[in-house]
Amino acid sequence: MSTDVLPRSEGAEPKRPPGGQFHAPPGRGPARAAISPRTLRKDAWWANPLVTAVVLVGFTAYGIWAAFRDSNYWAKPYLSPFYSPCLTDRCAEHRTPHIFGDLWTFSPAILILIFPLGFRLTCYYYRKAYYRSFWLSPPGCAIAEPHRSYSGESRFPLILQNIHRYFFYFAVIFAALLTYDAVLAFDFPDGIGIGVGTGVLIVNAVAIWLYTLSCHSCRHLCGGGLKLLSKAPLRYRVWSRLSVLNRNHMRFAWASLLWIMVTDFYIWLVAAGHLTDYHWAG
Repeated sequence: MSTDVLPRSEGAEPKRPPGGQFHAPPGRGPARAAISPRTLRKDAWWANPLVTAVVLVGFTAYGIWAAFRDSNYWAKPYLSPFYSPCLTDRCAEHRTPHIFGDLWTFSPAILILIFPLGFRLTCYYYRKAYYRSFWLSPPGCAIAEPHRSYSGESRFPLILQNIHRYFFYFAVIFAALLTYDAVLAFDFPDGIGIGVGTGVLIVNAVAIWLYTLSCHSCRHLCGGGLKLLSKAPLRYRVWSRLSVLNRNHMRFAWASLLWIMVTDFYIWLVAAGHLTDYHWAG
């Protein structure tokens, strides 16, 4: 076997020798293999990014429909999470302050969804989904990406991902509001009770809390910035428990995403008269 090496300039890939094999230059590691196929993987590597893209596009389409339908989001005592809190006089029956009164003539959901969507769109977990499913950077492990250059999150629009930590504070507020809605879901016109919608709203609030508290920003807020966790025992205990939730952040992200659609759709069915909410109150 020949021990000749190919001359190369600093930072440049060596040219392919006549024999088709690369040889490592002196003092360097093995050169990158010259593989013409996009990948040598034989599994269905494309399935996961494809499913992710379909689900996220489906959620976006549903969210747009839910936000702009501007009707059938209130079936006493249930309020759709897409419209909570209701900040206009359009849902005067609901017991929340109508800050904008009749000044806002569009769907009240547009005022609300900016913040929870901002938190979810900049989520550290979902970035993996965006990069693989939409930007193909890369679409999977050991898969060549089509981009010639990479700027990371230093340019628009990806630089907006860095404001995730600030959206976290709004996410906590909205998780508390959804919990309040779940409590009000026990208060029926004919007395305190419980219904199918009550359970739906409770599950929605729990899923949102699990997703919010398992967030990387929440974990860093509680345990970050410390050189020695042992010097802050209370923060260490909180950080340890949040770390357990953080391991399942992906599951909580998908569960809360899908269930919030289920919650809104159920309330729409009841409010529109397509479904009867079975409940007991007395």
